[in-house]
Amino acid sequence: MSKLKKIFQAYGTLLALAVITLVFSILRPSSFFTVRNLINISRQISLMVIISIGATLVMSINEFDLSIGSMASLGGVMCALMAVGGMPLPLCFLLPVLISLVVGWVNGWIIARFRVLSFITTLGMSTVLSGVIYWLTGGATVFQNIPQGFSWLGTYKFGDIPLLSVLMVIFVILFAFIMRHTVLGRRLYAIGGNEETSKIAGINVGLYKNIAFALSAVLSCITGMLIASRVGSANTTAGDGYFLNSYAAVFIGCTVSRKGIPNVLGTLVGCAILGILSNGLTMLQMPTYMQDIITGAIIILAVILQKLGKGDAK
Repeated sequence: MSKLKKIFQAYGTLLALAVITLVFSILRPSSFFTVRNLINISRQISLMVIISIGATLVMSINEFDLSIGSMASLGGVMCALMAVGGMPLPLCFLLPVLISLVVGWVNGWIIARFRVLSFITTLGMSTVLSGVIYWLTGGATVFQNIPQGFSWLGTYKFGDIPLLSVLMVIFVILFAFIMRHTVLGRRLYAIGGNEETSKIAGINVGLYKNIAFALSAVLSCITGMLIASRVGSANTTAGDGYFLNSYAAVFIGCTVSRKGIPNVLGTLVGCAILGILSNGLTMLQMPTYMQDIITGAIIILAVILQKLGKGDAK
């Protein structure tokens, strides 16, 4: 039993992914497990993966960023409004990133400098960003007079492979490397493991918290801009739907690690599980509310398994 328990703890999430894939392949053999549908799933989860990587970075230091959904919405709105205003498209995608970097840095600075709970700080920032969005748009979707080139990033394909899927792979490889093989990654994990010990060891905790929240905001903004580019318009609440699923993916991903810690490859697995579930349940014509119930149950189970992985549960 002890050996089986260790195998389950090490590979349980990957086995769950395989089982879910197998079940849908049996139930919908002609439409689910096809190259076309697998590519479609990769495109569907690509945006969730990018925003979830930001949540992973913040969770690695034992904090939460509740403003990622609003930051994604604002990123899409800013990008679209700049494009409508005739600004060169490269600047339309660059300036919102710089603005989001400042917003995220402010989040981290407030949390580190005044030792305010990240829940409270980022919830307040989310409200501020929602107000800014309404101020910029009046609550209306931005879609009129958007230049044709605006949709290139969100719709371009290399043959049958969407550019969004390629970008997802690039972000996963980049941040997986950063978290596993760089000083930044090691120090983020050190802070998440024990903040006081990190201070004693000479780590500038405030600086690295600022960096984590800044990167989270930037990745959220990029996600929002890609959403707007894909659909050719900017909805004022486009990022809200990614908030719950992104943290669900991170918690599921924690179970991939034997230590139960946030990790980028685990987050990718978490997004894949959620994406495959959504795709398969849609093929089975499952009502939306049932999909929400199943997703919520998975989040609760993932949190429990994360605790078991850390050895916190008795």
